[in-house]
Amino acid sequence: MSSEINTNKKYWKPQSKGWFAAAILSFVVAVEVDALVPNVQAVNTLYYRIILAAFVAVLLILWTAPGIASKFRSKLYHYSQFITAAGLTLTVLDLLTTKSDILKLPFFPGPAQVIEALFTERNMLFICTVHSLRLFFAGLACGVIFGVVTGVMIGWNRQWNYWLYPVLQVVGVIPPVAWIPIALIIFPTSFYAGIFLLVLTSWFSIAFMVANGIVSTPKEYFEVSRTLGASERFLLFHVAIPHAVPSIFTGIATSAGTCFMMLVIIEMIGAKAGLGWYINWAKAWASYDKVYASIVIMGVAFCIILGVINVFRNYFLRWQKGILRS
Repeated sequence: MSSEINTNKKYWKPQSKGWFAAAILSFVVAVEVDALVPNVQAVNTLYYRIILAAFVAVLLILWTAPGIASKFRSKLYHYSQFITAAGLTLTVLDLLTTKSDILKLPFFPGPAQVIEALFTERNMLFICTVHSLRLFFAGLACGVIFGVVTGVMIGWNRQWNYWLYPVLQVVGVIPPVAWIPIALIIFPTSFYAGIFLLVLTSWFSIAFMVANGIVSTPKEYFEVSRTLGASERFLLFHVAIPHAVPSIFTGIATSAGTCFMMLVIIEMIGAKAGLGWYINWAKAWASYDKVYASIVIMGVAFCIILGVINVFRNYFLRWQKGILRS
């Protein structure tokens, strides 16, 4: 089996054309199973078949097209085992649901039915996704600002640490879900109540990480800076806060996950739109294909959000390249 050696330690899985061929073959098998095995359930598989065929075509183009950067090709080969597993999983699910009815409707729709729901409900799903992301980013942004300011105050000033740290300890351990009844009473709309709850959800993690990042700044950095005539303001904004930047992004990534979970809970209880609301509505009508379609969109959206956070993190921490191990 021919292989391509990858010198980037980040991609540690076998870098071989054989595994990538297996990934393509797994999706070819999924297409053939969908096309040749008769349906037991009355499901339209056209959209599913088109998606599978398009994915196979893209993989073939990426494999054979010249001029693709070696780094991208290495990354593609690195994920070939995962792609293979995904193709085989789709095939098995298709056989257990649409093709045999072993897993019965409506609770276990097959991948073809979920894909069909993504297409037929695309307008409603788009509106709900926009509403959810608007609430998510508004709450997370406010939480990041509030958390960073609080963390800096706790980590830098003893007086503020004396007053704010006990509040952080008490409020931070209370589940944000417990504040839902109070938030719905205090705020005029569910949107502002949701922002408040997301701020509470993200505030604790970010403030705690920022405070620890500032407190853990080596004393030698401050001593050298003072020797060179640095003021307290310079020490804060050019020594302590930059040292806490890795902790800030760790807190943001952690808070993004908890905020996304809280977002779904908020929309299921008090909102009149959003993916959480849509799941509740679809469940009431036993339309579990639409439920799973919403879950797929949530997974894709959160992966994109984490990717954006990593892009900003890599930009602000670009000075670490060559210092930290990959």
